[in-house]
Amino acid sequence: MSVAGTLAPPALPAARRITGVGLAVASGLAVAVQSRINGELGVRLADGIAAAVVSFGLGLLVLVVLVPATPRGRRGLVALRGALTDGTLRPWQCLGGVCGAFLVAAQGLTIGTLGVAVFTVAVVAGQSGSSLAVDRAGVGPSGPQPVTGRRLAGAALTVVAVLLAVGDRLGDPGTLGLALLPLLAGVGIAWQQAVNGRVRMASGSVLTATLVNFTVGTAALLVAFAVDLAVRGWPAGGAPAEPWLYLGGPIGIVFIAVAAAIVRFTGVLLLGLATIAGQIVGAVLLDLLLPTAASRPGPVTLLGAALTLAAVGVAALAPTAPRPGR
Repeated sequence: MSVAGTLAPPALPAARRITGVGLAVASGLAVAVQSRINGELGVRLADGIAAAVVSFGLGLLVLVVLVPATPRGRRGLVALRGALTDGTLRPWQCLGGVCGAFLVAAQGLTIGTLGVAVFTVAVVAGQSGSSLAVDRAGVGPSGPQPVTGRRLAGAALTVVAVLLAVGDRLGDPGTLGLALLPLLAGVGIAWQQAVNGRVRMASGSVLTATLVNFTVGTAALLVAFAVDLAVRGWPAGGAPAEPWLYLGGPIGIVFIAVAAAIVRFTGVLLLGLATIAGQIVGAVLLDLLLPTAASRPGPVTLLGAALTLAAVGVAALAPTAPRPGR
């Protein structure tokens, strides 16, 4: 067998891939809800970084209680320590939470101005290209994934679809400048999903991988918040009384856990595209049902949302290439 053949991933069962896509779409819907919650919390606190600390911190508290309380969680912690000790898992592969922290901070900092849909299109633009590169490099647990024509077409169609969905709101230079934050967050999401999948494989526990993500992310946000306090002082807004504004962290647990569990079946690109489909559909529904001053979805937006689902279908139904010589 050639060297190239040893690097190619084995063909994955279509049923697992399609099931993984369905779960990823559902988790993307949850992310759209999380984005609205964290964006509103950022507005109420008048500090997006403080909102991110609250979101990640609450998620971490839930996991600190949940993981040691479950047999699989405890076994996962032991396995994680062993994998780090023997070099099966590298320390840098545990840093995916930094990218998640940046995404949540971007939600709190920008969604009040951009709206959920524009925020999502910026994330998509960064995530689509980054997912192709991460898959090709083999960073995720499924190993290197070839950049086939259909996978590339799915990624390109996704970007076109979300641009169509929110194109009427991209003409404002101020909006475009602010959208750089979610754009960079999208670039980081693909790497986060890949390395979190590695942690899940090494520990044998989705909950353990999610705990690692939230621990690292919370630590990064606390550092950023300390700098924020030194520069700007304590957040001007008071703690809101509505309980739903504190659900961003628990929703994030679901998203990270689902991604860590299924990335080995889908690859990073397909996971990202399916999540994007859920996000854009969820964002449009939120902007329709619970509009804000920044949300104005119309018929073209709805068409763009439908095209994102078609784009995921194109990529999901693409056959995975078997290893040469098999």
